[in-house]
Amino acid sequence: MADAPGARHLDDFADTPQQYSSSTQYLDVEKLVNQRPDFANEAEEEEDSPFEMVRAAVSNRDNIDLPCLTFRSWVLGIIFCAGLAFVNQFYWFRENSISLGGYVVQLLSFPLGYLMALVLPTTRYRTFGWEWTLNPGPFNIKEHVIISIFAGTSVSTAYGIDVVTIKRMWYKSELGFGPSILFILTSQIMGYSFAGLSRKFLVYPAAMIWPVNLVSVTLFRTFHEVQTLGGRFTRTQVFWMFFIGSFLWYFIPGVIFPALGFLSILCFIAPSNVIANQLGDAFHGVGMLNFSLDWSYISSAYTQSPIAIPWIYACNVFAGFVIIMWIATPIGYYKNTWNTGIMPMYTASLYQTNGSKFDIHQVMTPNSMLDEAKYATYGPLRMTFTFALTYGLGFAGLINLLVYVALYHGKDIVQRVRQARSMDEDIHLKLMRKYKEVPHW
Repeated sequence: MADAPGARHLDDFADTPQQYSSSTQYLDVEKLVNQRPDFANEAEEEEDSPFEMVRAAVSNRDNIDLPCLTFRSWVLGIIFCAGLAFVNQFYWFRENSISLGGYVVQLLSFPLGYLMALVLPTTRYRTFGWEWTLNPGPFNIKEHVIISIFAGTSVSTAYGIDVVTIKRMWYKSELGFGPSILFILTSQIMGYSFAGLSRKFLVYPAAMIWPVNLVSVTLFRTFHEVQTLGGRFTRTQVFWMFFIGSFLWYFIPGVIFPALGFLSILCFIAPSNVIANQLGDAFHGVGMLNFSLDWSYISSAYTQSPIAIPWIYACNVFAGFVIIMWIATPIGYYKNTWNTGIMPMYTASLYQTNGSKFDIHQVMTPNSMLDEAKYATYGPLRMTFTFALTYGLGFAGLINLLVYVALYHGKDIVQRVRQARSMDEDIHLKLMRKYKEVPHW
């Protein structure tokens, strides 16, 4: 906001009062303060993030009086957390897995929260000196965020479950319920621990931007704030229009005409040609020149929604896919590299040297250990060229990531670590400082 003519900021008076001894200047400021009692807090209110994408998505204000850990947030949070954990893990084992993300919780918890605010009693109770109520008032944005955080802990499946499942299904050996739970909890809690310990370097600095979270923040503000987009429609109205449209469209490729999910151009051109089907098939081939009208398939091709990630990242992922699947895989397969031409082009199954499926139980001891004598008799294990290539690139990618970060961002990381305690705080960190910090232990 522009200053009044002749007026000065109050911070300028505090720093150099000698320069502003003129009664005219002082009267101008005094008049401005009298006209606007909130002038003293104007600087903090107008302070915002130095990054445009953050300014557009994240508010620079906070109401510390809004309740967050309420009865509504606990009930809805636990229900969605347990529900998403079950659904996502249950459908994880499908060939084309289905996963419900955090946006589903944001959409469903919003009307449910408002419904609970309408029907729950507002009576206040006192238990052991602590006053509480089932309905503290209107459903607010902080409750909405807390519910989504609850559910966000169970959106992604636990990596440790693969070990438990493979041991049971392939090796016919079970860890047992207790050890399995402890193993999965240990692997999951370890990740949360590293995230908490690194929050000073990955969360607090203003430069640490997480684009996917900005999408969620924008959706929260769309539900709870009335803002126009420069026209006659508010952000909430625009959201519901697109939501209804996408919801109705999903039934066409998802239910009515599933073939729209994968339009294999090469298979349509030459349906009887083996090579064309190997290159164009989306399920058992490399999906070359495929076209999809199902957004669920499009978004599953990336680690996250293509809308929520930077354009350069999406291009990088697609370029890597083209190089590996459309170029390297056909070359290696048709050149019969490692004698893989007798196997399918794209599969994670294991084979013998003659092309038949590898039965792992033929080389195991009764104690589920490898029997070297049986293995020598049965024959060596073989995998497809694509499986071997992607498996090797997976290990190489981990080392490559560490080397790339060290070479290109090493100085920035070292500088950020050194400035962690002395760096300037942006407005969002200042707002977070008003709340009690979570201890490192």
